[in-house]
Amino acid sequence: MKKTIIEIFLVVLGSFLFGISVNIFVIPNDLGEGGVTGISIILYHLFRWAPSITSFILNGLLIIIGYKFLNKMTTIYTIIAVTCISLSLYLTESWSIDSNEVILNSIFGGILTGTGLGLIFRAGGTSAGTTILAKMTNKFFGWNISYGLLFFDLIVVFSSYIIIGTEGLMFTIIMLYIATKVTDFIIEGLNSKRAVTIISNSYDEIAKEVNNKMKRGVTVLTGYGYYTKNGKNILYIIINKQEFTHLRKIVTSVDKNAFVSVQDVRDVSGEGFE
Repeated sequence: MKKTIIEIFLVVLGSFLFGISVNIFVIPNDLGEGGVTGISIILYHLFRWAPSITSFILNGLLIIIGYKFLNKMTTIYTIIAVTCISLSLYLTESWSIDSNEVILNSIFGGILTGTGLGLIFRAGGTSAGTTILAKMTNKFFGWNISYGLLFFDLIVVFSSYIIIGTEGLMFTIIMLYIATKVTDFIIEGLNSKRAVTIISNSYDEIAKEVNNKMKRGVTVLTGYGYYTKNGKNILYIIINKQEFTHLRKIVTSVDKNAFVSVQDVRDVSGEGFE
């Protein structure tokens, strides 16, 4: 129950941050946006239709179409997000800041938008629109959510070229790129992981040092060199990014000629990791 309350709070907070970003940074600076919000902004410039209403209607239609591709909780959180985004767009219509620097507004718009979307995604919801498409591509094709969102959003953004012009389009792309990076950061967190593969004749000593000094588990895989056909024992270790320097010192102290390969890991769960 406590976890659900926290997740709903994150969805609500993220939704309001997103709506504030649109009203403070995007619309006043003639910037575009991705997804349904971007379409709503185009309609606002063309017909002066309120984005809070058009985004709610369009997102509602997309939820009806795409709910089959989302689980029950994601659908509920998405409905909450869509409602709160529309409410935020309505309540903050008159909000503004004293800044005429478009580049600064683009940067901070990207930061605020990315933070809002990141909180919604981290809680397990979506902001509907192209986010539903991004969730679908993540589920069926393994696409990174934030980059899938960027792909679909750019389609909408380029469609707004007639309204915002070349300069507005360029600033919008900068804003969306920053938003994508911030969204990634919020979803993955500060404590990114590394998968380390070590090939050494002194594998046993290295494994013992890692167990004793780093308190990390080590998996020993069996392989062989294709050319020599000689058998090899391979160490596979998952560590936090900050621990890599310590691990490298251990490996170097035992075997300076050890082969070490490092890969980024996006998600780890199980014993020793939350």
